[in-house]
Amino acid sequence: MYGKDLSERKKLILKAVVESHIELGEPVGSKSLQQLPGIKCSSATIRNEMAELEEMGYLEQPHTSAGRVPSQLGYRFYVDQLLEHYAMTTGEINQINSILKSKTAELDQILLAASKLASSITNYTGLAVKPKRSSVSVSRFEVAYIDESNFVLIMVTSLGNVVSKHVRLSEPRPRQRIELLCEALNKLVAGIAAESINLPVIMNLEAVMESDAPIVAPIVKTIYSALTEYDGGELQLSGINRLLQYSDYESPEHLSELLGTLEQKDEILRLVSESTGEDVSVLIGTESSVQVMNNSALVFKPIVKDGKTLGVIGVLGPLRMDYAKVLETIEHLCGSVEEIIGGYSPIFPSPAALPPSDKAANDLRKGKNDTDE
Repeated sequence: MYGKDLSERKKLILKAVVESHIELGEPVGSKSLQQLPGIKCSSATIRNEMAELEEMGYLEQPHTSAGRVPSQLGYRFYVDQLLEHYAMTTGEINQINSILKSKTAELDQILLAASKLASSITNYTGLAVKPKRSSVSVSRFEVAYIDESNFVLIMVTSLGNVVSKHVRLSEPRPRQRIELLCEALNKLVAGIAAESINLPVIMNLEAVMESDAPIVAPIVKTIYSALTEYDGGELQLSGINRLLQYSDYESPEHLSELLGTLEQKDEILRLVSESTGEDVSVLIGTESSVQVMNNSALVFKPIVKDGKTLGVIGVLGPLRMDYAKVLETIEHLCGSVEEIIGGYSPIFPSPAALPPSDKAANDLRKGKNDTDE
C-alpha cells in the first residue's frame, strides 16, 4: 500500500507542504516550512526529505529553482491519511440550519439550496445532482375532488417529489367513484415503475372501475408522463464563477473545456451516477474519467433514504482545495438534508375542504396542469 514507506517526519513535511500550497497557491520551499510550528529540523534536512518525497512521487517541482507542490498522489495520501478534522464555525452551522430548514418545498429545491450553501461556505463550485434512474415510481396517490367534471390527481414519487395534474372528465362522475379510483391506484399502481405499468395492470384497474373503466387509460398516460419527467437525471451548479479566483484555472483553453463539460452535464452525471456506497467520494485529478478535470478535484456524497439515493451534493474545485473544510461541509449538509427529508410528509388538502371556489380550482379551470380524460 502506498505511504507505508513514509517516515513520520516525511508525513509531517508532506502534510505541511499540502496545507501551505492549499493556503497560498504557490510552490513551497524548505525555508518557509522551517518557520512552521511543529517542524523541528534544519532547512537542509527538510530539503533532503522533500527531494526524497519527490522521487517517491508525492511532490513535484514545477520549476528548477522553485519550491515543490503536491502531486496527485500526494493529495490522495493527504486526504486518506493526514487530513485533520475541520470544525465548522457556529456561523456556518447556523447558516446551514436556517436556510435548509426553511425549505419545505420539493427535494429538487432543497438540493439546490444545499448546493448554493456548499459553494458559499467553501468558496468553490457547488453541485446538486439528481441521478439518472430507471425505476421511478409513485409512492402514494391522493385526489382532490373539485366537482363532477374536475379533480386533481396528486402523486408523491419515490424521489420525494410531489406532482399534481388536473383531470377534466368527459362525463360527470360522483366523488365516490373518484375516491375508488384513488384506492385502486394505491393498491395496483403505487410502487410500480413507469415501464412496468403494463396491460395486466391496466386491465386490473379497469375491472375495479367497472362502468368507469374508460377513465383508466388517460389516467395511466398521465401517471406515465409524470414519472418520465423524473428519471433522466439533472445537474445544477452554483458559483461557477468562483473558479476564476484560482490560478489553477488561468489557462483560457483549459477553463473553456471545463466549463463546456459542466454545461453539457452528461459526463458529470455519469461520473456521479456510477459511484456506489453512501460515503463521501473524493476524486482527485486523473482519478476521474473526465479528462478535462485532470487539474480539478470533485467531492460529493449521496443523499440516501430507505436505501435509495435521492440526490447528490458536491463541490468542484482545484486540486489544492481545502479538503478538510470541504469534506466536513458536505457531510454536514448531507446530514441536514437527510434529516429534513426523513421527516418530510407532504400535506394534502382534504378533498372535502376543497370547494370549487378554491383558488386552486380557479387556477385549474384556467387550464393549469391540465389533462383531459
